[in-house]
Amino acid sequence: MAYRRLKNWARALKVDIMALWLAARDSRTPPAAKLVAAAVAAFALSPVDLIPDFIPILGYLDDLIILPLGIALAIRLIPAPLMAQFRTEAQRLSDRPKSRTAMAVILLIWLASGLALSLYAAHWIAHRAR
Repeated sequence: MAYRRLKNWARALKVDIMALWLAARDSRTPPAAKLVAAAVAAFALSPVDLIPDFIPILGYLDDLIILPLGIALAIRLIPAPLMAQFRTEAQRLSDRPKSRTAMAVILLIWLASGLALSLYAAHWIAHRAR
């Protein structure tokens, strides 16, 4: 039961982040809301954390506290009817079918890059040992 609730919360959070990204790009969004929505969406999608996750306890502070508070603030700044439209559009975009071909191509690129890097490292180590 708790797992399902957590999964639904995560799905709703994903839709809200996508909706904020859409809001940040829409001309009907008020300027202050647009700025906050863009910052929150960029922060949520960025691989760089304010506090690195490897720091015990504090590392997840930005993910568990700062991000939800930023999302809540951005949602409050966007007019409710407009936010409802953005959520509907975000839900529609997230329900689109995923491309297995694109996933396979990306996976092959990563595997080829890893193989090339491994061969280069092996070659470098072999010549360095001489």
